[in-house]
Amino acid sequence: MDRQPINSSMIISAGYDSTSGILEIEFKNGGTIWQYFDIPEYMWNEFLSCESQGKYWHANIKNHFREARVG
Repeated sequence: MDRQPINSSMIISAGYDSTSGILEIEFKNGGTIWQYFDIPEYMWNEFLSCESQGKYWHANIKNHFREARVG
């Protein structure tokens, strides 16, 4: 998945596939990559436009959607 750079203290990059609803995030902590499933497209847009992607992820995505570590 193509990811774009994110200006965040905890996230390196993120990408979204609107066909599958998969959000992929690369974290600065060890460079781990996680995928989150069934993410609505409006949440991807909110994620990109919010002031803090890390806070948005923690409040709205983490532990709210199925997830899997990549690699």
